[in-house]
Amino acid sequence: MVRFAAPALAALLALAGFSPGLPAQAAENDVLRYGESIAKANCSRCHAVGVAGKSPNPKSPPFRDLSRKYPLSYLEEALGEGIVVGHEGPEMPQFQFDAKQIEALLAYLGSIQKR
Repeated sequence: MVRFAAPALAALLALAGFSPGLPAQAAENDVLRYGESIAKANCSRCHAVGVAGKSPNPKSPPFRDLSRKYPLSYLEEALGEGIVVGHEGPEMPQFQFDAKQIEALLAYLGSIQKR
């Protein structure tokens, strides 16, 4: 499982707009829960978005395996501009996320990666 280093997490939390007054663990949990909710709401129709389970669409990779193909940071720009690349079939909806959503989703994805 990939974990963010303390300085990287602090920067992530600041960029995501979370209050620095929150205890670090509570703030990290908030970011991860927000990222998980984004994944479930937007992606779970086709992808397995948790630490276990099969993707509903066999052509859609489980999110926990994404870092095996490429660094998760490569997703940042695609998520901001509207992700469509890397998907098969015309049924893939186009998504575009704001900076706070991208940071939370990437943090969540990083937290569930298999090594």
